[in-house]
Parts: sequence; structure tokens; C-alpha cells
Amino acid sequence: MDQTLIIGLGNPGPELGETYHNAGALAVQWLAEHSAAEAGSDTPTFRAHNGTFAYAKLGGYIFIRPLVFMNESGRAVRDAMKAFRADADRVVVIHDDSDIPIGEFKRAAGGGSAGHKGINSIIDHIHTEAFTRIRIGIREPNETRRKKAADFVLSPITAADKKTLDGVFQKIFETALPAPF
Repeated sequence: MDQTLIIGLGNPGPELGETYHNAGALAVQWLAEHSAAEAGSDTPTFRAHNGTFAYAKLGGYIFIRPLVFMNESGRAVRDAMKAFRADADRVVVIHDDSDIPIGEFKRAAGGGSAGHKGINSIIDHIHTEAFTRIRIGIREPNETRRKKAADFVLSPITAADKKTLDGVFQKIFETALPAPF
């Protein structure tokens, strides 16, 4: 059975877990929990695999959280694709995007990294851009002065922004995940 890998990028460790740069990892956790609830299943348990990623299987999806730092995401994605015998067209990578306002997301197939180090790493390790991306906005929408991404991506997510992100995760759940096999 072909399965879709839903991979949420982020950084490991509790000190970085609730930061804007971990929007992808937070989305995958949310999506796994809500997919299980929708299916009438218990919350899935993520299991570590070879120290590079953790996964939870649910129906036609395999939810994956890399256990490596963002800039090394390609190792985890390559290992997951190999472990689950998945081609790039069955891979969906969810990640933060500092060029999109918080509360929005964009879905696209293929394309370059737009400077995102995690996506650069994935392209370098799997030697293709032919995977789907879901880019989650993390930028303050009404900035008076545009901040550099490095100045806020590792900041803790505010309570208001967490609520906004939960709404984005719901929209992704309802509209942007590919149909599982």
C-alpha cells in the first residue's frame, strides 16, 4: 500500500519546541491527533527510527517529525523515504515561512527552497524538488518595520499566535492534505 509521508520540519528539544521555526513540527503533531480523532482512534504514538525521525502511522498517512536540527532535515527525509519506500511525489513537507503572514498558508508542488535551510537540506539529500510543500506563515502581518527572520523564528509563540496557528492547522487538515491511498 502506498502511503503519504507528512513531514513537519522543526528543531528538536523542549527549549525550541514552541517556537515559530517549529510551525511544521507542531502542525504534524496537530494533524496526527486530529486525524486519529476523526478516525475514532487513540492519539497516535510517535516512534523513533534510527535517531533521525519519529513517525506515527494512521491510515494512508505516515506523520513524521525529524529528530535532527532544521538545517539537517534532508537526512531525516531521505531516511524516512527509504524506510517507507516512498517516492518524492508521496512526500508533503510542512514548514514555517517568514515571508507569509501568520494566519495564512500556501501549498505548492515542486519549486526551490526560497532560502529556507531545511528545504535546501531536503533538496540536497533527495536530489529533487518534486515534493509538495505546505508553507505556514509566521510573520507578523502589520509590522511597522520588517524584521529579519533570524530575529524572531526562534522566539516562543505567543498565546494569540498559537490560537491563530491552530486555525491554520485546521484549514490544512480540511483542505490541503492529499487524499491517502
